[in-house]
Amino acid sequence: MSAAAFQVGQRVRITDRTPHVHHRVPSYAKGQVGIVERVCGLHGDPERFIRSDGNPRQRIYRIRIAHTELWPDYTGSRNDVLEVEIFEHWLELMQ
Repeated sequence: MSAAAFQVGQRVRITDRTPHVHHRVPSYAKGQVGIVERVCGLHGDPERFIRSDGNPRQRIYRIRIAHTELWPDYTGSRNDVLEVEIFEHWLELMQ
């Protein structure tokens, strides 16, 4: 098992792409920047379950995104966040 590519507290961007296979990234989260809240376990890649066994398994991360980043007109608390679990190959490190 390889080490996690990202660590808790790092800023990451969820890539903005639409592959022609099943994937588990909500459209409103694509292209968004968030913070790694938790490094989760490994799971079969849903993009590979279509034609095979989902291997190699991919690490999942819980990403925290402020509601105001997702929806600029959001009128709730500035502390409101969305937490979404994203596969490692959908993330890129922000500087």
